Amino acid sequence: MFINASSNYQINSSLNHHINNTSMKKEFTISIFSENDIGLLNEVTIVFSRRKINIESLTVSESEVKGVYRFTIVAFIDEARIENIVRQLEKIIGVFKALYFEANEIVHQEVALYKIANSSKLNGDLEALLRSTNAKILTVNPDFLVIERVGYKAENQSLFNELEQYGVLQFARSGRVAVSCQQKEFTAYLKELSEAS
Repeated sequence: MFINASSNYQINSSLNHHINNTSMKKEFTISIFSENDIGLLNEVTIVFSRRKINIESLTVSESEVKGVYRFTIVAFIDEARIENIVRQLEKIIGVFKALYFEANEIVHQEVALYKIANSSKLNGDLEALLRSTNAKILTVNPDFLVIERVGYKAENQSLFNELEQYGVLQFARSGRVAVSCQQKEFTAYLKELSEAS
């Protein structure tokens, strides 16, 4: 196949553009405070899917204010786009406020569960591994064990890799839960909203 110089230049330009766009993306944690309305989750995810942004993690739970729910979303987004995405989220009816954070601005964790086969392979090495990784056994069954670990995504994945030698039957990891390092002012704002309703 013959590729002329012009075509080769276009291919290289497209490749460089893709690499540059990928390198500009950063991991952001987005906190959305909202009412608990039917269909709200769909509207929130559409904001991301329309912009071809993959959601890495999504958790929804009650917040510290009664009647107000917190979405915690993790995504890799261009810095130039994150503010616009947050503004679009705040336009959704039922959303009180949306905020975005970088890793050093939050305290976050994930929960991981590992179901491994209960067999003669299990020995003191497994117990030592669990101690060293701050994991614990939740359930003991004649056929399997269920292990729990709370920590960062990479650490939980690392434990999974270590446990594969024992036969991992199932592995489940929760979405990120996070609180910001500076939350007092917005908590007061949420309480005012709750008292006014």
